[in-house]
Amino acid sequence: MHFITQTKNSASSSQWGFYISTFGVVFILLWLGIFKFTPTEATAIKPLIANHLLSSWLYKLWSEQTVSNIVGIVEIAVAILILLSLKFKQLRRYAGIGVCIIFTMTLSYLFTTPNMFKHVDGVPVTDFFILKDILFLGFGISLLQSAKK
Repeated sequence: MHFITQTKNSASSSQWGFYISTFGVVFILLWLGIFKFTPTEATAIKPLIANHLLSSWLYKLWSEQTVSNIVGIVEIAVAILILLSLKFKQLRRYAGIGVCIIFTMTLSYLFTTPNMFKHVDGVPVTDFFILKDILFLGFGISLLQSAKK
């Protein structure tokens, strides 16, 4: 009986990490998604999007602000999808795919945007804000894997 109780406690406590990660990613996606609707963020992301083979064409169709708004809508939609996937497990696959696409794309900007890497005291440095997306990509992969269970 003690063993069963211990196993149940271990299982529920192991989910803490999943829920903390889930709400953390949702919070960041919502926050950044909303910020994409500002002119400051629209200007800030333009060099990243404009220098990428898969996204540079967007500026030929739409304005700087419209492109940023589209990115914001996608980020907010994926955040909502993640939240819904907590209730509807069949959505986890799609949420995981969305997370993986967003953060793979963001990480690829490190290699497509000119002057992203600099050397400071002999050490290569970059925009460390983008590097956080390695963790978010890992979360997306975990979400995809949990959809298979």
